[in-house]
Amino acid sequence: MNSIELTSVNKFFGEHHAVSDMSFEVPEGAVYGFLGPNGAGKTSTIRMIMSILYPDSGTLKVLGDDQPERVKDRLGYLPEEKGLYKKMKVKEIITYFGTLKGMSRRDAAAEADKLLVRFGLEDAASKRCEEMSKGMGQKVQIISTLIHDPALVILDEPFSGLDPINVELVRDIILDLKHDGKTVIFSTHIMEQAEQICDSILLINKGVKLLDGKVAEVKGQFSSTLLVDYDGDPANLNRPGIVRVNNMGNSAELSVEEGADTQALLRELMDAVKLNSFTLKEPSLHEIFVRTVGESDT
Repeated sequence: MNSIELTSVNKFFGEHHAVSDMSFEVPEGAVYGFLGPNGAGKTSTIRMIMSILYPDSGTLKVLGDDQPERVKDRLGYLPEEKGLYKKMKVKEIITYFGTLKGMSRRDAAAEADKLLVRFGLEDAASKRCEEMSKGMGQKVQIISTLIHDPALVILDEPFSGLDPINVELVRDIILDLKHDGKTVIFSTHIMEQAEQICDSILLINKGVKLLDGKVAEVKGQFSSTLLVDYDGDPANLNRPGIVRVNNMGNSAELSVEEGADTQALLRELMDAVKLNSFTLKEPSLHEIFVRTVGESDT
């Protein structure tokens, strides 16, 4: 089952085509990254999923319902523009957000206590939000997003402005949610975080989908590099499927053609030279991002 399905979705703001013919699926239980530069259309897409905005055309299903507003209480949403009521106490504000999602105050307060313990904030329950550090405030906002046990969690730019310690904190929270069987979508332009934790990604630019799919499958669409240590004639490294050879004595970097069978290439190389060792270096998501977005801008 898919948690989200978009088919040919379009969104305009006046003459600006913010989201163009967008189609993709998010499998249930996946960690799914919305990737793209600032202004790519990530937030507009998320807001349509959340029924904050509505598509001008196309179809959108969330948790199997083609009218997403009917399942809003099963979603947890942390917007990019984050904020807490500074004068409210930590447990008080978490409980309040629970009641906004249909929980009774008693149930919301009980769940707030559990989550505060889970996130190591039980001693901060009676503090005012204005007394919290940025990292602790981020925890409180995430707890408020999770208070009603949503099936689908959407985090818009959750790493924005965080120091390395709090980046790791948010990363661990996302992985914990996956372990709990939740579907997690997060938008980011920080490729390293996406590469570490995403099962699948969607890369968009100027409202247009450039690529999507499982991370390994996406990487497989791009050329990789074979690093080899060998003995033999360097000329024998030139094989069909290798587009460039950077020879450095008894080692070489071999740029592999996109879509080439690297296992078959290795077998050919073993017949041509004596391979002492080899390493296959896949392109990083950062490299794919820079290349793909750069090509779409030309």
